[in-house]
Amino acid sequence: MSDLEHRMKHVLEPILELEDPRERISAYHDMPYALFRYDPDEELALRKQVTLLETRLTQGGKRVKRISLAECLDEAMRSERPLEEWIAAEREQGLVSIVETVHSVLSEYSPLVDLVAARMPHDPDPLRDLVFIQRTGALFPVYRTFSLLEQLKGRVHVPTILFYPGVLDGAAGLRFMGVLDAEHNYRPKIF
Repeated sequence: MSDLEHRMKHVLEPILELEDPRERISAYHDMPYALFRYDPDEELALRKQVTLLETRLTQGGKRVKRISLAECLDEAMRSERPLEEWIAAEREQGLVSIVETVHSVLSEYSPLVDLVAARMPHDPDPLRDLVFIQRTGALFPVYRTFSLLEQLKGRVHVPTILFYPGVLDGAAGLRFMGVLDAEHNYRPKIF
């Protein structure tokens, strides 16, 4: 059994199976979410384990809602211009300029936090509903999840797990995709 599978089945799953997992996920009542960290090269293995986890939890009576950050990114970018124009703009302006532009789109014009919040369960039951935020790596290198989690404070009402591709740096630091400088200010619990 891989470390990923072990942590998913024997650390995270028993908490999510609880009648009310919120206290075990977070010490903050207005932030009922946590991070599940995995190595970026384990993306496909993670997706398989998340599907298996969802099946087991659903069979136990939970309702699991998945939110893809890749889909949110796609929606935000298409809201500004067709993807073909983004590709052409990258060729003309360069990668650095496009990264800054996409970051602005996700921060100001089509805020990622609003796209995620709109996908949350509409009639949330914190004793039954769970949310899995995945495909986080799609945001690399244009947007870091730290700001998303801070902005979701007070907007998430059910236990939520953000699956985070990165590397631990100390006790609570995370390096997004194992590349960016570590962010040490994550308040959510890291599994």
